[in-house]
Formats: sequence, structure tokens, C-alpha cells
Amino acid sequence: MVRTVRFLFNVSRFRFWIYIAGTYVVGYALGASELQDLLRLDFLVFLLYFFFPANIFVYGVNDYFDRDTDLLNPKKGGMEHLVAEEERRTLVLALWSVLGLSAALMLFQDNMQRALLILFLALSFFYSAPPLRLKAHPILDFGSNMLYIMPGILAYHMASGDLPPWPLVVAGFLHISAMHLFSAIPDIECDRKAGLLTTAVLLGERASLTLCLAFWSGLAVLAIYLAEGHYLSLFALIYPAIPLSLLLNRRQPIERVYWYLPYVNTILGGMLFSVLVLYLALG
Repeated sequence: MVRTVRFLFNVSRFRFWIYIAGTYVVGYALGASELQDLLRLDFLVFLLYFFFPANIFVYGVNDYFDRDTDLLNPKKGGMEHLVAEEERRTLVLALWSVLGLSAALMLFQDNMQRALLILFLALSFFYSAPPLRLKAHPILDFGSNMLYIMPGILAYHMASGDLPPWPLVVAGFLHISAMHLFSAIPDIECDRKAGLLTTAVLLGERASLTLCLAFWSGLAVLAIYLAEGHYLSLFALIYPAIPLSLLLNRRQPIERVYWYLPYVNTILGGMLFSVLVLYLALG
């Protein structure tokens, strides 16, 4: 039992839990009208869901269908768990369990929320799984990472009964597109050897970094605009500064910078959530 829990913990890639759960809590805080909304049972239940089970599904599907590329990927077996052949049955059972849990949660949702959760699960599955295998098609690979924004859209609807304004969705899409492309750059060689044509493989390192710079610059502009120029919104400029520094300093290894991104996202996301909670507390 302990071994199974440890295995699922590793599969869920705890360093990246914040990418899904963080989107969820920020989306909910943006849609909430009062501080007491953060104590609602549905918010707390889905908070737990998007912290652990949802991450098992997102990364478990990826691990199951990426056996070919994972064997060539130096991250696997080091910073990330490489699923062994004897662990694949446990992984499949875990994936079905998450789907069962998701179906149970849908019983307590309205039609829009069910549709958003289904879209999240579908994008999570077909990102890696055939026949679509969206990760193997340029543009569709980072575009399908809209899956990381779906928890935020769902949370906003849960809190407000409406879908979020389009500038918020665009800002989120620009961020996850840059995040995906940036994370794919260290994998260019192993993806090329495995015959996987990603946007990063197609463009190469410097062009991919330039596109990350464009995406994150768009995010920063939208963040400053939406915050009406508040000085805290200037922290969003950290994101375009990352690819810009790599473009200007070729000696700096992107692999090392990549592992600092979860900390940057956690700090800035936590700051945004704290400001939103303070805003709710002050009415």
C-alpha cells in the first residue's frame, strides 16, 4: 500500500501540482464575490481533486503512452519517475480510478461544469494518447495545453455562475503556451531521436525561445492592463525576462532554468491569490 502511494505520488509529479491546482484556486478567487465562498464544500472537494487525482491522470496518461521517448529522456529516472514495466498495471488502475472519481463528481455539477471537466479530461488524455496524440503535432502541442487553464475556467464558473472574461482566458493561454514550449526545448534531441515532431523540434532552440518571449510578453502586457497598472502587476515582467536572458546569454543552460520555473510560478501565483483573498476580505 505504501509503495503504491509512493508510486502515485511520483507519477503525479508533485513539483508541478501547482500548475493545475494553482490555476484552480486563482480562477475561483477571481470569480468569488465574498471571502466565505472559499469555505464552500464544492470548492474544497475540487481543490483536493485538482491537487492529486487530476495530476495523476494528466501525467499518468503521459507516462503510459510516452514509453518510447521516456527511455531516451535524461529527466526520466532522475528528476522524474520512469514507469517500469511491472508498474504499468498499477498505473492503468489508477487512471481508471480517477475517471471513476471524475464521473462521480460530475453528478453534483451543472451541465456547463460537466462540459468543462470533460474537456479537461479529454485534452489531458489525447495530448499523449493516439489517435490524436496532440503532443506530436506542432502548434497543437502547446495549444492543447489549454488543459491547464480548464480548472481555472471551471473554478470561475463554480464561484460566479459565469465564464471568465476573454482577456483572462487569453492571458492564461499565453502563459501555458510559453510554459509548454519552454519545457519542450530541453527535450529537443530525445524527441527528435524518437521521431516526435514538436513545435520545439520544428523551430529549434533559439526560435522557440523567441516565441516564448513573445507569448510571455503578451501575458505581461495583459496582466498590467487588467491590473490597471498596479505596481504588483509588474512582477509579470519576470516571465519574458527568462527567455530574453537565455537568448542574450548562450552559455546559460536552459535545463537548469527549467527546474526553477515551478518556484517562480508558485511564488507569483501565490502572490496573486493572496491579493485576491485580501480584496475579498476587504469587500
